[in-house]
Amino acid sequence: MKPTLVLVGRPNVGKSTLFNRLTRSRDAIVADIPGLTRDRHYGRGRLGDKPYLVVDTGGFEPMVKEGILHEMAKQTRQAVDEADRVLFIVDGRNGLAPHDRVIAEQLRKTGRRIMLVVNKTEGMASSVITAEFHELGLGEPCAISAAHGDNVNELVELALADFPLPQQEEKADRHPKIAIVGRPNVGKSTLVNTLLGEERVIAFDQPGTTRDSIYIDFHRNGRPYTLIDTAGLRRRGKVFETVEKFSVVKTLQSVEDANVVVLVLDAGNEISDQDAHIAGFILETGRALVVAVNKWDGLDDHQRDTIKSDITRKLSFLLNFAKFHYISALRGSGMKGLFPSIDAAYAAAMANLSTPKLTRILLAAVEKQQPPRAGLSRPKLRYAHQGGSNPPLIVIHGSALDKVSETYQRYLENTFRQAFQLEGTPLRVMFKSGRNPYAGKSPTPLSEAEAKRAHRRRMVSRKKYG
Repeated sequence: MKPTLVLVGRPNVGKSTLFNRLTRSRDAIVADIPGLTRDRHYGRGRLGDKPYLVVDTGGFEPMVKEGILHEMAKQTRQAVDEADRVLFIVDGRNGLAPHDRVIAEQLRKTGRRIMLVVNKTEGMASSVITAEFHELGLGEPCAISAAHGDNVNELVELALADFPLPQQEEKADRHPKIAIVGRPNVGKSTLVNTLLGEERVIAFDQPGTTRDSIYIDFHRNGRPYTLIDTAGLRRRGKVFETVEKFSVVKTLQSVEDANVVVLVLDAGNEISDQDAHIAGFILETGRALVVAVNKWDGLDDHQRDTIKSDITRKLSFLLNFAKFHYISALRGSGMKGLFPSIDAAYAAAMANLSTPKLTRILLAAVEKQQPPRAGLSRPKLRYAHQGGSNPPLIVIHGSALDKVSETYQRYLENTFRQAFQLEGTPLRVMFKSGRNPYAGKSPTPLSEAEAKRAHRRRMVSRKKYG
């Protein structure tokens, strides 16, 4: 699984600014107000070939015994307990504060790997600004500026130094991992038990029964699988309990770790915005997807039509590739086609796409419909090859490809999907402009026999024509 970096520090030291820098987003609200971040915030980042998860926490007040600050401190402790690396942020401009010493002592007791990060050091000599922080006894401080990006990449490189690069070949050879994901109380654990044929996880009519992601290995028709039962993802404003707040992070990690995700919807309730948000996250991670609409047996025809209309309206972005199944996990009805769809989605996600066939399909698509002209030039699409899997990535080479419109990109995606019958997985197309890789290269050297024949032809030509 991806390493998790947790940002910890007293209020207003720049944790949320660093979070936005690490995730290349503006997901965390940033303002010069202490205590602005109260809920835990999570995001995804990448440095080169190394992906990671990052968690932003509220201002850490470990000595407070009650109130909102006490609840925030509980969340921070829980995040630290699950961290692969803790980034302890201090304020270089305000210097070492008594509060920093208390936090350092609390972190030292956890036994986690800690990096001391001195923020807001832009325009200052790093050796001078970090000198007083050595007394915290947490190793060599790293001087950065989250607001300006100074030394942030170097910080992440140090934080991830002990974590290996993801092994794509090994991952492709492993058996399928299937994450069961959805809102609380939609029947995820019941579905897991039905798929396994036994009571392996607790299924109870109360939201939040599953607190952590549970990995279960099993065999089906002689093939190994791993099922992952995850905690329910509810809307952020309705997440109250500390344990449940961190369950969200564990669920997102499980989605990242899976090959195929089964999104479980509750047919007894309307399709919510939260269902669409969860589907959007799965799509963003590029995981293969199968949708199971649960509790279908308890609906009449009118209710079924309403739910299908809801799906068409709110989950339209899934309809062009994801397979939908209408099931009852409790009674086992509608389950027959679920696993074949999972197998098909996994096969599509891991498919090997040959370069000659990709290029033939690309050229045929261009001949059928050329990319629209952009100004005085028209994009030239020359050839394509596969750049990765889970999800499949197709890299197209040519010139002026930055002018390709989103509409034409979707046209190419649909063309490749239909040609290779990629059902159940997102498909990504990347454009790479540049010269023809064979342009300017020396011709292949002739063999000795071919060279002699060419020489004889030249000599005959000279004698004949002078």
